[in-house]
Amino acid sequence: MRLVSHEDLVPDVADGDVLVARNAGPLWTPVFPAVAAVVLDEGVLFQHAMLTCREYGVPAVFQTKDASKSLAEGQRVTVDGTHGWVLAAE
Repeated sequence: MRLVSHEDLVPDVADGDVLVARNAGPLWTPVFPAVAAVVLDEGVLFQHAMLTCREYGVPAVFQTKDASKSLAEGQRVTVDGTHGWVLAAE
């Protein structure tokens, strides 16, 4: 999992990372095809980030409220975009 600060202009991610952040700006969407999933504390269904995830088939869960605070950098997670949940590994 890659925990990203919203202050990052464009997040530094590796192929297969789960991108977890408070929110995502439009400059971030080019990295979405490389990630395994996107998890945001905020966001809405018509947001550019959600549309881009859907376009590329990237699982996404938005409006988690506190994922960026409750998950730790490098922690393993399972993301189910269909049901809208994120499960942290113990």
